Amino acid sequence: MSRVPGLDTLRAIAIVWVMLFHSYLIGGLGDGFGQLERSGWMGVDLFFVLSGYLIGSQVLNSLKANGRLDFVAFYSRRATRILPAFFVVLALYALWPAWRETPHMQPLWQFFTFTFNLLFDNGDNYAFSHVWSLCVEEHFYLLFPLFALLLTRWMAAWKFITVCTAVVLGGIALRAWLWLHLMAPALNDGAAHGLIYLRYLYYPTYARLDGLVAGVALAACAVHRPTWMAALQRHTFALPGFSALALTAALLLFDGTRTQFWPCVLGYPLVALAMAGFVAAASGESWLARLNVPGARWLAAISYSLYLCHKGLFTLLASALGRHLSGYGLMRFALFAAVTLVGGALLHYVVERPFLRLRDHRGRQSVRAPQREEIAADSAS
Repeated sequence: MSRVPGLDTLRAIAIVWVMLFHSYLIGGLGDGFGQLERSGWMGVDLFFVLSGYLIGSQVLNSLKANGRLDFVAFYSRRATRILPAFFVVLALYALWPAWRETPHMQPLWQFFTFTFNLLFDNGDNYAFSHVWSLCVEEHFYLLFPLFALLLTRWMAAWKFITVCTAVVLGGIALRAWLWLHLMAPALNDGAAHGLIYLRYLYYPTYARLDGLVAGVALAACAVHRPTWMAALQRHTFALPGFSALALTAALLLFDGTRTQFWPCVLGYPLVALAMAGFVAAASGESWLARLNVPGARWLAAISYSLYLCHKGLFTLLASALGRHLSGYGLMRFALFAAVTLVGGALLHYVVERPFLRLRDHRGRQSVRAPQREEIAADSAS
C-alpha cells in the first residue's frame, strides 16, 4: 500500500495530540491550552481507526485476491513491526527506575503477554501505562485475520453491517452496565472511581473496539464496495465538515469529565465516527488526502517509537530540569518535545527501522519464491 500524504498527516496529528495529553507530566502547556491537553487521549482513537483501516485493507485485499491469507507471514510481519522497539522500551522501564512515571509498575508478565489493559489493578503501578493501547492493537492483530477469513465464507453487506452494529451496540450496553454496577457505587471515592474507570471502561479491549470497527468498516467498504467508498469520498468538503462537527460534539461531551455516564457510554462511538470521517476523507482524492504538511511524513514514520518512549523521556527530563522554566509552559513543552523527537528518532533508526528493512527484504524474497502469496507491505501500520 503506497503512502498517502493525508494519512501521514493524520498519524502525525495523532502522536502530537497524545504527547500534548501527557504533558501533565511536565506541568502542562500553561493557560489557554487546557482543552487541547485534556482531549489529547483522542489521538489514540485516531490511531485505532487508522490501524483498523490499514490492517483491514491489507487483510481483506489479500482475501479478495487469493481467497486465503498467509497467517504465518502476517503474524511474522506484525511481530517484526511491533516487538523489537517494544522490548527495548520495556527493558528501560524494568531496569531503570528513573525512566518510570511512577516508582512501580504492573508485573512484567502482563507486558510480555499484552494483558496489561485487562489486568491493571493498582494505581501505584502506573508506569508504562500507555501500553494499554498497544495491547488493544495486539488483540486486534491476533483475532481480526481469523474473523475476516470467516466473513469471507458468507460475505454479504447486510451481514457485515449487522456484525459491526452488534459490536458497537454491545460495547455501549456493556459500558452502561459496567458504569452503573461498578462506577456508580464508587462516586464518592475519587481514587477508586478513577481506578475502576481505567480498569473496566478505558483500558480493556472489549470496551474500546469502536475505533477499530470503524476503521475495518471503511476498509471493507473500500475493498468490497469501492463505489460506495468513492461516493462517500466525493463529498470533499462535506465529509471533513461532518467529521469536524462530530469531533466538536465529542469534545463538548467529554469537556466535564471522562468518567461520567454519558461520555463513557456514548462518547467512544462518537469519537470513532469523527475519526473515521477524517480517515475516509484523507484516503480519497480530497484536499485532505493531498495535504502534505512538511515533516508530517517523518513524524508518521517514527510515531510508533515516539509513542513508546515519550513518557519515559518526559519523566527523565522533568527530573533533570526540576522547577526550571516552570512558569513557561509552552517553552518548557517545546524543549521536552525536541528532546523526545530526538529520542524517538534514535529508537526508530537504531532499532525499529533495521527490523523493518529485514522484514521487507524477507518479504521480497518470499514474493520471488514459487507459489507464495504477497501480503502488501505497509510501513506506516
